[in-house]
Amino acid sequence: MRMTDLQRCELRPGRLVEWTLHPAAVGAAHALPDDTRPPAYVQESHLRTARWVRQGGLHVPSWLGTVFDLPGPVDLDALHTALRDWTRRHETLRSGFRWRGDEVRRFTLDAGSVDLYRTEVGRFRETAALSRYLQDRFDTVADALTWPNFIFTAIVRADGATLCMAFDHSNVDSYSIQRIPAEIHELYAAARQGRTVPVAPVASYVDFCASERTDADRADPTHPVVARWREFIGRCGGRLPGFPVDLGLGPAAPAAFPGLAPAGPSPADSAVADSAVVPLPRPRLPAQKLLHEMVADDVDAAAFEAYCRPHGGSLVGVLAAVALITREISGLRVYRTVVPFHTRVRSRWADSMGWYVGGAPIEVPVARASGFDDALRMVRAALREARPLARMPVARVLPLLGADFRPTSPDLYSIVSYVDARAVAGSEQWQEQKAYGLIRVSYGDQVCAWVTRLHEGLQFACRYPDTPVAYANMRLVVERLRERIAATARAAAGAAPGVRV
Repeated sequence: MRMTDLQRCELRPGRLVEWTLHPAAVGAAHALPDDTRPPAYVQESHLRTARWVRQGGLHVPSWLGTVFDLPGPVDLDALHTALRDWTRRHETLRSGFRWRGDEVRRFTLDAGSVDLYRTEVGRFRETAALSRYLQDRFDTVADALTWPNFIFTAIVRADGATLCMAFDHSNVDSYSIQRIPAEIHELYAAARQGRTVPVAPVASYVDFCASERTDADRADPTHPVVARWREFIGRCGGRLPGFPVDLGLGPAAPAAFPGLAPAGPSPADSAVADSAVVPLPRPRLPAQKLLHEMVADDVDAAAFEAYCRPHGGSLVGVLAAVALITREISGLRVYRTVVPFHTRVRSRWADSMGWYVGGAPIEVPVARASGFDDALRMVRAALREARPLARMPVARVLPLLGADFRPTSPDLYSIVSYVDARAVAGSEQWQEQKAYGLIRVSYGDQVCAWVTRLHEGLQFACRYPDTPVAYANMRLVVERLRERIAATARAAAGAAPGVRV
């Protein structure tokens, strides 16, 4: 599905209905003892970072979500059942966090204790007012420092309804978001027909967190993965890499943030939402903007993929293209970045909602590339070497670097992510369903870009600091990426034998 924000996802006015976790379930959850399964390192880092930013007086919403249509007329009771059963299916949605002193502890509600509370919000007649309301509501509910931290809404009309669902990032990644429309459609159809969906139990992200953390805790400062990160950061000048074009932010660095170190005093046994903490200096984070558009249709995207396939496919091609483009814009000699990889390395996690993402550092000596083919070979070699490093959480590695490194931004680094979404169940119906993945664009000094292969082509979306320089350079990146893909597609098709790629 295309990545966008609430303001650009074809919302149509109607009667707004909302579902949140039932107050009885919330009360039962807060009375639970600690779950022995710890948070994932990425979850704990996310919570500590959110608390640090909030203590500095800045709210940085970071939820993800999805929007898609259901045909009408809509049976709200059946939809209630579908949303409830779906929430019960995925344990991460039933699991939250609380502070015990400076430690983050998990609690988890039993599936049988889950129910939802439905509220009639009212009728909206203007799309702008509707999107403003939803964004404000999602910012409040789908927040890292509250629990429950998800919310479901439906904009109901005579011809159907648009579902808008938002989740704190600790519960989901982009692949999780992409799976939601098909699952909800299936459960909704079953509820309308009075039948149950025969489905095997879905593996739990909470179990994955415990397993991954056990493995990661075996690492120490002498671990080879830690050594590789130390060398990489050293060659980046002691920082994690940003996007290598001028973003118009000047030389001033933002205030350092504490990573996984304790982020200030908190009560000995408080909910994550507790904000009674000593204020810190306000983080200096610029507002961000969203840039999103198609950079290739299906024909060019397929030809580009075919050309890149001997070198590893479109992921390699996109990174090679970006490396060359940033060399052209900035004159860099080595393209350094952290590549996000999914960590669903076993099939049991394939259907599970969660934040299954790790990062691996790569270095591409792009100054030595005489053309696109050279860059493809370099990127392929770098990815082969680096990919195993993604299984060690970055948030585990950073504290092991000791005094050699201190992160300086809530976005640890800039990313260029590539996802081929065509194999996701129901993806061929996303255009008809007006299905979108939602990005909350708020504050940050990094560039986060997502390139998504859809049935209709390749989409590029990014959030970037809201400066004229950043806008000009990111527009240039997008235009040159489109040109590179088109030129490569022509060469792959043999239509332009003289084109050098």
